[in-house]
Amino acid sequence: MERLLQDLRYGIRMLGQKPGFTIIAVLALALGIAANSAIFSVVNTVLLRPLAYKDSERLALIWTRFEPDLPQNWVSGPEVLDFRERAQSFEEIAVLSWNTVGLTGAGDPEKVTAGAASANLFPLLGVGPARGRVFTEDEDKPGGERVVLLSHGLWQRRFGGDPNLVNQTVELDGQNTTVIGIMPPDFGILPPDAQSPKSIDLWVPLAIDFKTLNRGSHGFRVIGKTRPGVTVEQARAEMESVGEQMDREFYQDAGFGATAVPFLGHVVRNIRPALLILLGAVSFVLLIACANVANLLLARAASREKEIAIRTALGAGRLRIIRQLLTESVVLALLSGAVGLALTVLGLRALVALAPDNVPRLNEVGVDLRVLAFTFGVSLVTGLVFGLVPAFQASRADMNESLKEGGKGSSKGAHGRRVRNLLVVSEVALALVLLTGAGLMIRSFLRLQKVDPGFKPEGVITMRLQIPQSRYSDNPQIVSFYQRVTEKVKALPGVEYAGAVSNLPLSGSYASGTVTVDQPSASIDNASFEADRRSVTPDYFQAMGIDLQRGSNFTGAETADSQGVVIVDETFADRFWPGEDPIGRRIKLGGNQSTAPWLTIVGVVGHAKHYNLNSKGREQAYFPHAQRQTRTLFLAVRTSGDPSALVGAIRSQVWALDPSQPLSDVQTMEQRVYSSVSQPRFNTMLLGIFASVALILAAIGVYGVMNYAVAQRTHEIGIRMALGAKQKDIFGLVVGQGMLLVTIGVAIGLVGAFIVTRLMSSLLFGVTATDPTTFAGVALVLVLFSLLASYIPARKATRVDPMVALRYE
Repeated sequence: MERLLQDLRYGIRMLGQKPGFTIIAVLALALGIAANSAIFSVVNTVLLRPLAYKDSERLALIWTRFEPDLPQNWVSGPEVLDFRERAQSFEEIAVLSWNTVGLTGAGDPEKVTAGAASANLFPLLGVGPARGRVFTEDEDKPGGERVVLLSHGLWQRRFGGDPNLVNQTVELDGQNTTVIGIMPPDFGILPPDAQSPKSIDLWVPLAIDFKTLNRGSHGFRVIGKTRPGVTVEQARAEMESVGEQMDREFYQDAGFGATAVPFLGHVVRNIRPALLILLGAVSFVLLIACANVANLLLARAASREKEIAIRTALGAGRLRIIRQLLTESVVLALLSGAVGLALTVLGLRALVALAPDNVPRLNEVGVDLRVLAFTFGVSLVTGLVFGLVPAFQASRADMNESLKEGGKGSSKGAHGRRVRNLLVVSEVALALVLLTGAGLMIRSFLRLQKVDPGFKPEGVITMRLQIPQSRYSDNPQIVSFYQRVTEKVKALPGVEYAGAVSNLPLSGSYASGTVTVDQPSASIDNASFEADRRSVTPDYFQAMGIDLQRGSNFTGAETADSQGVVIVDETFADRFWPGEDPIGRRIKLGGNQSTAPWLTIVGVVGHAKHYNLNSKGREQAYFPHAQRQTRTLFLAVRTSGDPSALVGAIRSQVWALDPSQPLSDVQTMEQRVYSSVSQPRFNTMLLGIFASVALILAAIGVYGVMNYAVAQRTHEIGIRMALGAKQKDIFGLVVGQGMLLVTIGVAIGLVGAFIVTRLMSSLLFGVTATDPTTFAGVALVLVLFSLLASYIPARKATRVDPMVALRYE
């Protein structure tokens, strides 16, 4: 212990004697350590930390499917009853769904997200309210008392954190509802997929008799909790078997199935590949930083050869010398780790601020004990990694040569040069792999931004309206309200078109169901399939800029009693009548046995990207709102100017018809398009930043080695110039040496990139993981930066005075 303390004191003193070297090395390593700690903090929170529910490892999401069109689907009411009866692996099965409700009174009307949950959801999760109580079984029955649980955020924002609010009433959709509890600040049901709400403002009982629901109406999320000792994998196997039984019994072997997946695994499934790629990227950055610092230590060791030789002459063994040098490296790394930890805290704040809203659990990210241990471990390993080679190299110094030549002996030899060159080659190779990944992500993102969404987002403002049943009890009232809204909004100055749709593209809202086609093309085996369904008002397509390709638009003359009509999109028409005119053909809702009336196709429109820009989505069928009424519609208004400037005027027109009608989810379509690519934009930005850091570090590494080589070869350069070598010869000698190392590094890096980039195929769009243009472009950029890094030492070499150089040693 005494020797270790002695080594530590000596190491700290030596680092203090060279503050310039210490600061540069600490900053380089701290940057790499901070990047690793920041990304690990996210990985730790999002992927590794258990969910904040009791026995969260026993929680599973239960899904249904209809192969091949619907590999993952929600659950219908009768299927919930079947699962509860047949699946013995689960201790409890809870059900939830969500919608928006109007919150009125105590301020302007407001639309809030309401979660509807079965009474056993909160006990299943092991979560209770901060104030009050949760639902009872009686309240979760049709006709039960109207009660509500408020989220902590809504309680604070809307009601000022009123401690006496429990047992008071609030008005939801025009009906008095009793507040029975306030949920804790950190409670939330994590969104299982992109169509889930970002947050839920309040909770109401589901209060549904599942027996009365349609088996084909899949609208519920189902969470199961396995029995003690039963794994989710075992429950999945049982659910697969239950699904096969139900397929034979209820669906005539139509491909129905059921499965169970770990709750946490499903929540993070979309972000997991990107986080692991980013974790690998920052590891590369740290390795490049280590190589740079190792080269700095090698250069510094050359100036300490006389000191080491004297210590050896006084009896210090080689292991003693190695231990001393490694101690200095570890002290340097731990100091870098401390600085890196401070940078991590700052980096996490920036990361959370820049991250898109759909990254789950990001609000929980922070520095905990696991992150501290990770940072300490990375710092310790880093100190050993970059310190080991210089320590062994310095300890091999020839004592007699070092004492004779003033400390410029062994490390100037061929072995020392080979080690430094190998480190530069490694830096270049690692940087090229990272740059190639970033290049692919950038090209992928640029391709994604150029995707035609199927509509024209410029100049369109959208918002959501949902009218309550308490004031609009029948279909004629619903249709009349929305007709008057669109007419009033269309009359505003600057408005070109005003229409409405039940499910707006890129809004996270969707609806689908089985559709049967009458007399499809002879090549079609099955005329029933799952299609997206939309109810629209007459001017919706013009408002969104969706092209009418054939036939006619809805005229507004459609009524509930007139002939049923439908407009399909081009993918629908191409699937069932390729090369034929679909106008006049018929479809109906439901399967082959459905008794729904036949609907006549009157038009074909372009396909609109509904879910995101990087997937095609299902075929789409549009119905006149007058014939297929829904209480919730998205208003889409095309304007000739700034669409956001009309929000106030549109709200005034709506309130003129119904002062209690709130508008929610107000966004321009350009904002929705921008948000839809937020995740790939975030991934690209981070990988681009890390790749840029790697490029700069690699260029600095090339510069450092070439600069050191010029300094070490000053005497040789002087002799060459004295013997007649010209400046261009010296310039070519230095640049050629640097570019030889870069060329070798690029060649190795291209091979590594060819292998590694295959792991990120799932993150790419419109570009392959081995895109030759990207590979060539990245290699060229790296070569040019390295050429610049070699240019400066080469210019320095051409200015060597032969007389000064000959006296150099």
